Amino acid sequence: MGEHIKRLNRELKFKGKIIDFYQDTIEVDGDHTVIWDFIKHKGAAAVVPVTEDGKILMVRQYRNALDRYTLEIPAGALDAEDEPGLACASRELEEETGYRSENLEWLITLRTTVAFCNERIEVYVAKNLIPSRQHLDEDEFIDLKAYSLEELKEKIFAGEIEDAKTVASLMAYAVKYQE
Repeated sequence: MGEHIKRLNRELKFKGKIIDFYQDTIEVDGDHTVIWDFIKHKGAAAVVPVTEDGKILMVRQYRNALDRYTLEIPAGALDAEDEPGLACASRELEEETGYRSENLEWLITLRTTVAFCNERIEVYVAKNLIPSRQHLDEDEFIDLKAYSLEELKEKIFAGEIEDAKTVASLMAYAVKYQE
C-alpha cells in the first residue's frame, strides 16, 4: 500500500508574507484519496559565525510562534526562490551580527519539516569576521552574544536551545571542525 501516489489537486488556501498554505488532494494506489496540508516556503540560509577566538555569535530574538525568546544562529529567508544560499547567508550575517566575511563555507543543507513543508535551509560557516554594521529588518529585535561551542552544547542538552536549524548546524559544526 502507498506505492503509487498522485497529486490530483493543489489548492491555495492562504498566501502569506513568508509561506503559502495549500491543501493537496492525493490519490493513493488508485483506490482512495486523502487530503494533505502543504506549506510552500521559498527557502532560507543560515550561518555559524565563528570569531577569532573560536566563539560562535548567536542571536537572541523573540519568536511569535513560541511566544518567547530563542537563541539561534543568524538566518533568514531568501529574497527570491532562485537567490543563492551563499548570498542570503552573507546578507543575514551582516544584517543580524554587524559582521561580514569573505570566507563562508557550506556546512549542511536542512529540510526543516518534511511532513508538510518544503523549506530548505543552506547553512554556512563564516570565519575571519570583519566588523561592519548591523542593520536589522524593521520587525527584528536582536541581542548578539558570543558563546563557546561547549556552552552551546550544554544549552542544547539542557533544553535551552530547541531551534532545529540551530541544533543541527551547531552539532554538524562540532563534528566537522571540533572533533
